[in-house]
Amino acid sequence: MLSLITFIPLIGALIVALLPKGAATKTVALLASLASFVVSLAVLTSFNPAAAGYQFVESAQWIPQAGIGYKLGIDGISIWLVLLTTLIFPVAIWFSFDSIHTREKEYYALLLLMETATLGVFLSLDMFLFYVFWEFALVPMYFIIGVWGGERRVYASVKFFIYTMAGSVLMLIAILVLGINAKSFDLEIVAKNNPFGANSLMFLAFAVAFAIKVPLFPFHTWLPDAHVEAPTAGSVILAAVLLKMGSYGLIRFNLQLFPEASRVWAPLMIVLALIGILYGAVVAFAQSDAKKLVAYSSVSHMGYIVLGIFALNQIGVQGALLQMVNHGLSTGGLFLIIGYIYERRHTREMAKFGGIWARMPLYGTLALLFVLSSVGLPALNGFVGEFVILQGAFQHSPLATAFAAFGMVLSAVYLLTMFQKVFLGESRDEANNTLVDLNWREVATVVPLLVMCFVIGLYAAPFLGAMNSSVAGLLAGSGLAMR
Repeated sequence: MLSLITFIPLIGALIVALLPKGAATKTVALLASLASFVVSLAVLTSFNPAAAGYQFVESAQWIPQAGIGYKLGIDGISIWLVLLTTLIFPVAIWFSFDSIHTREKEYYALLLLMETATLGVFLSLDMFLFYVFWEFALVPMYFIIGVWGGERRVYASVKFFIYTMAGSVLMLIAILVLGINAKSFDLEIVAKNNPFGANSLMFLAFAVAFAIKVPLFPFHTWLPDAHVEAPTAGSVILAAVLLKMGSYGLIRFNLQLFPEASRVWAPLMIVLALIGILYGAVVAFAQSDAKKLVAYSSVSHMGYIVLGIFALNQIGVQGALLQMVNHGLSTGGLFLIIGYIYERRHTREMAKFGGIWARMPLYGTLALLFVLSSVGLPALNGFVGEFVILQGAFQHSPLATAFAAFGMVLSAVYLLTMFQKVFLGESRDEANNTLVDLNWREVATVVPLLVMCFVIGLYAAPFLGAMNSSVAGLLAGSGLAMR
């Protein structure tokens, strides 16, 4: 089942690459990504939330002389990230139908390759296999930004690649040390026979690699450039899926393999998370480009996730996992919303809009709902995730919780200001008078994300319940639960 989820997009990419020019590459790509989503739903229906260990495990020898195997598994920590990934990619592909008109075969093949790579990251239980998928995910996004991006696309794609590659080298060294010591790269075996639990150098090797991907302050500077220059679908995938690879890694590797070092470095990680929350919010408020504003909002919102992780308690980690999904839905939706207006006006400068809601009432309503989701309005998903994180953070540090709560106020300021500038008041450009509202296909693209925002906001119990046993097992197994 897990191999099907992972490699159906790869098979789709190969079919797309072999199709003659002008063939139905869009349809094949969409069907491949939807097939992976359907299989992931089948896994969800058979998933046992009471089990703390890995389920649907698939294992085979790969390079036995080096202790390297092909091993996939899923648990409550990864289940929702897999579902998020298989949901986001069909949405991104469908959005691209009207926005990508050059080198379509290559574009859709790269999207499907990236889906396989990201799913492999969330499902791999062999550290070497994890690293292969982790590095492979760089390549499709590098080309998507560099070929189909904006004016500064080459600069943004190279910066993205160099930042992530630099961190990955540190992680590779640490993986080799762990694997050679344990004579196996199997994550379960390494976790049980790991003498490096208090080793700060090993902890930092993984933490820097994952912090760059999150991105955590001060490793965040690649993100705004990548978001602004990437095509809309690339920004959606980057925000909704690729950033989660970093926060997932912090839980799966740093907390599980280096519990004592996690305790030592938790205060610094929390301080960096708080700086990211406040700095990202302040800089977002200063932006004139709507897409860059949402990019900096990701720096701020991902700070909450790191805060929840390094609260080092069950409720904090569960809140972080839930907020990973929430951020993917709400920020992915915001990038789609901005993409729709950019396709019509070919500008993202907020000063050139105004009064859009009067011309496009359906579009304005959908935009407002995604803004309120990101702000953290009760009944929407963002509120639940941030509230649970703050609960966990309060148990660890009431002072840190107070600063994080202030960041929520700043989030409302810059997001509602953006909405006011773009959608309310009088039009500041005659070109706005020619705008037409969203068509049925555009509405259908964002509706799945919006529906999930309400589902999680109104009834988050199944989402938290599915991860409860796995998070408790990870913390207890590493000794972090015994505080």
